[in-house]
Amino acid sequence: MLPRARGAASGAVLQVLDGAPPEAVDPVAGPDGPDDEQLALWLLYALHHRELAEVDEVLEWDPSLLGLRRRLEGPWEQRLRDRFVGPAPPGDVGEELFELTAAFEGASLSSYVQRTATLDQVLELLRHRSLYHLREFDPTAWVVPRLPARPKAALLELAFDEYGGGDPRRLHSHLFARGLRAVGLDETPGTYVGEAPTEVLEQNNAMSLFGLHRRWRGAAVGHLAAFEATSSLPSRRIALGLRRLGLPEEIAGYYDEHVMADAVHDQLACRLVCGSLVAEEPDLRDDVFLGAFTCLDLEARYAARMLGDWQGEQRADPGVPA
Repeated sequence: MLPRARGAASGAVLQVLDGAPPEAVDPVAGPDGPDDEQLALWLLYALHHRELAEVDEVLEWDPSLLGLRRRLEGPWEQRLRDRFVGPAPPGDVGEELFELTAAFEGASLSSYVQRTATLDQVLELLRHRSLYHLREFDPTAWVVPRLPARPKAALLELAFDEYGGGDPRRLHSHLFARGLRAVGLDETPGTYVGEAPTEVLEQNNAMSLFGLHRRWRGAAVGHLAAFEATSSLPSRRIALGLRRLGLPEEIAGYYDEHVMADAVHDQLACRLVCGSLVAEEPDLRDDVFLGAFTCLDLEARYAARMLGDWQGEQRADPGVPA
């Protein structure tokens, strides 16, 4: 299940996960670029999830690995801050979040899937998305004990839907796993991390970073708000594209589930979770909008990467007009 190393940092983590003593991790060595950095971080965060079930559970809180994680997080956090075009806008938090998500410009993967994508391209997308969809709400759940009562109650109302309303068969992660099975892909969490590009790793790592650190609680709920506010229409487009290609209803149905659910969740996340949190902790306003921007920005970067790759494939195919 372990992927190939992408440099010194991810290689050191993989050696420990494979049985080497954690103390052997070089305390000063840096990563060999963003790809190496993000794979190393994904592996370190995965110790808190379910993907590394065969690894010694003691490693989750090993001081050497936590020290490496902190060294990797520092420069990456600074890049996320540098990308943010803040400060946060004034006015009502919910309204400003809806305006931000509506105005953000970026390439649309869902439109491409709806009209153009090939079967191979859609299956590649599903493999990439599996890193998050087999976790779904889990990274955000870490923020629950860090919130005051009003935003906590609203967040848990949203979470109840994400976790199937009490029915384990309706968990969103379970629905996606069922869809993967139906299209012949592996439903084991983390299976496809080895082929995930840097942009996918960044998307998943941002949610873990925000969820695991109390100081990032504002960014965690801001990220969730932007995610929910931009999910419903793309989910409809993707469902149409999956049916265009004749894929099973189990995987199309997963996206159908998000068309209606996220049309309600965006109100909860933007107005009740983020709005009430900023009302009680005004100093978190910038962090809320940094989290929202990060969600939108990382999705745009992933979309641009994949559309560039896929459209390049089509141009290279003599049977497809340029």
